[in-house]
Amino acid sequence: MAPKSKPEFKIVADNRRARFDFEIGDTLEAGIMLTGTEVKSLRAGKATIAESYAAVDRNGELYLYNANIPEYLQANQFNHEPRRPRKLLVKQKELVKFAHAVERKGMTIVALKAYFNAKGRAKIEIALGRGKNLHDKRETDKLRDWNREKSRVMRDRG
Repeated sequence: MAPKSKPEFKIVADNRRARFDFEIGDTLEAGIMLTGTEVKSLRAGKATIAESYAAVDRNGELYLYNANIPEYLQANQFNHEPRRPRKLLVKQKELVKFAHAVERKGMTIVALKAYFNAKGRAKIEIALGRGKNLHDKRETDKLRDWNREKSRVMRDRG
């Protein structure tokens, strides 16, 4: 059995709650426009995207809202605002596809994880999500519990 290869990127923030609250559809890797202090703070691993979402503004550009990248302490006066909207860099064709899904189907663009790719560039994985109802969430919990119990039984059986 070959050892698992190490992933080529460093995950900075992960939105584990998104898969519980939303039915995830198409995913997309997008670049983020950041300032220098934001990059340094991300490299330190201090970011949360738990409540973040993306939306298209009036100018037809995609922005990430509610992502918290805390201030970089060593930067003193040249620091950034922690929860400012950040522009996402995507191709026009992908932007139109996501914008139509939001307008017509009532979906949300959710941030799944933020990471640095193999080239050292900050990226964010976004996805189209449809909100789950309470009974859907209960079904997800039941499936998760069943899979956990099933793996316990198989492990104990040997």
